[in-house]
Amino acid sequence: MGKVVSYKDLDIWKKGIELVKNVYQVTESFPKSEMYGLTSQLRRCSVSIPSNVAEGFRRQYSKEFKQFLSVAIGSAAELETQIIIAKELGYLDSQTEEKILETVDHLSRMIFNLNKRL
Repeated sequence: MGKVVSYKDLDIWKKGIELVKNVYQVTESFPKSEMYGLTSQLRRCSVSIPSNVAEGFRRQYSKEFKQFLSVAIGSAAELETQIIIAKELGYLDSQTEEKILETVDHLSRMIFNLNKRL
């Protein structure tokens, strides 16, 4: 990859956006009674991941970027927990749960490694 000019050039941001789209698709099938519960929580914490990457990238100092990356990692852990809960409640099948958890794990490791390099 060439020079990073924008947060949109970061693979972690791109993968975060893909994760958000996946979470939105998956939660479409959740019970309507969960619209303001688990569905909302899953969507908000998934959106938080690329949003914090973007906001941190725009900050002037790498120390601030590191802080936002740490928040993104926290949101990823929150998402992971909520995916497990959704599976336990029968809203997700094992294959979907595994696919999302693998994506979250991979993205978390990418964010962690970038954070270490700053």
